Amino acid sequence: MAGSSFGHLFRLTTFGESHGGAVGVVVDGVTPGLELDATDVQAQLDRRKPGQSEITTPRKEPDTVNLLSGVFEGKTTGTPLMMILYNADADPSAYDSIKDLFRPGHADFTYTKKYGIRDWRGSGRASGRETAGRVAAGAVARKLLARRGVSIVAYTVKAGSIECETYDEDAIEKNPLRACDPVAARKMVERIKELKEAQDSVGGIVECRVRGVAAGLGEPVFDKLDAEIAHAMLSIGSVKGIEFGAGFRVAEMTGSEHNDQMNSLGFESNNAGGIIGGISSGAEIVFRVAVKPTSSIAREQRTTDLNGRETTIRTEGRHDACICPRVVPVVEAMVCLVLEDHYKRQAALLA
Repeated sequence: MAGSSFGHLFRLTTFGESHGGAVGVVVDGVTPGLELDATDVQAQLDRRKPGQSEITTPRKEPDTVNLLSGVFEGKTTGTPLMMILYNADADPSAYDSIKDLFRPGHADFTYTKKYGIRDWRGSGRASGRETAGRVAAGAVARKLLARRGVSIVAYTVKAGSIECETYDEDAIEKNPLRACDPVAARKMVERIKELKEAQDSVGGIVECRVRGVAAGLGEPVFDKLDAEIAHAMLSIGSVKGIEFGAGFRVAEMTGSEHNDQMNSLGFESNNAGGIIGGISSGAEIVFRVAVKPTSSIAREQRTTDLNGRETTIRTEGRHDACICPRVVPVVEAMVCLVLEDHYKRQAALLA
């Protein structure tokens, strides 16, 4: 199976390069009859697009979505849905001087080893711009999930070693970090600006909460719901780790501490993060992902060229000092895709 496709009964394939003509997605398995127009998708794409604040890339892409197929008279037809975003502000000239060099932390080296060729213009398929197609597809899945009573919210909980201490869901879309703590968000911005001035970048942690998921979603053994969510999250280029519920703290807990005891109203705790035995329990699904620092930085670093010769590199161009705020809508999109796929798989099982 090609590496640009994801899902089973709700399946998408993304296409395009960062500095090519366009990026986009083809989605198969969309329920027919869903009312859908470009504004439904655009609202999510606007959360992901570049140029939103002083800590993100200044690249100016309108990211205007075009629905080319799969919709007729304002409703989905059940046939493949194709959505495309034409690149408007590509500037590959910024990469001319480093096209024969490997950027540390980036996929330049590994893509070259795999394919024997790579698109050096802003990383091609390895660019974060590829995620625009995922967010577009996720917007469709989100609308289908809303009809099932499912809601999804993700937010930054840590960046630049600064952690959120409170949870205010209303604050998330009102600060540049999409953090759940407005006070911590201001401190994060200042820290990121300092690192940007020093020609560096920083990572962080994004948490996601999913409410309203029915109990019983997930396949036994290999296609566990948490395994597929992990697959989805780790397919995001900047994500390097994931934990559910109590996460890695389980290694220090006893069974009596970790077990989510039950009463007639449900679970008394949620250390499992809403998934037990790989199957949704009906409790809130909670997970966190570790987001690495942006690889492309202007600070001088050691590297080699295509012939293995040692040299140094400075990556100029337009890059995010912290990718967390733009990862938030991607995390939400990917979990939407997994959940809608599993709802359809569960329906097929019980048909």
